[in-house]
Amino acid sequence: MIGRSMVVAVLSAGFAGGAAAQDVPGIEICTAEKTMQRRTSCLQSNVDFLQASIAKLALDHQHKLDAANRQIDALTASITALQSTVGQLQEAQKKPAPASTAKDGSKDASKDAGKSDAK
Repeated sequence: MIGRSMVVAVLSAGFAGGAAAQDVPGIEICTAEKTMQRRTSCLQSNVDFLQASIAKLALDHQHKLDAANRQIDALTASITALQSTVGQLQEAQKKPAPASTAKDGSKDASKDAGKSDAK
């Protein structure tokens, strides 16, 4: 049993070594290259990587700006709705105050009239 797990571990380590040789895109140090053709190729690879990175970041930031603008629009609409509600409440608070006393007075008068009729 231990022998089998050792064989599996050794084979797994052997396969993992092949994956480490893959080229990962990124900035490379081009001064180590001896020939001008390889140095030029290295520099062009760096330029391509940087342009792709800039394009990706520009797109990402544009999406963030668009989302922020949509949120600003939604909040502006919400503020407008709240302002109209506050305006309506203020108008309602101003108008019924005199009318409510008149209504209360008429209710009291009708109650008094009902009491006097009962006597």
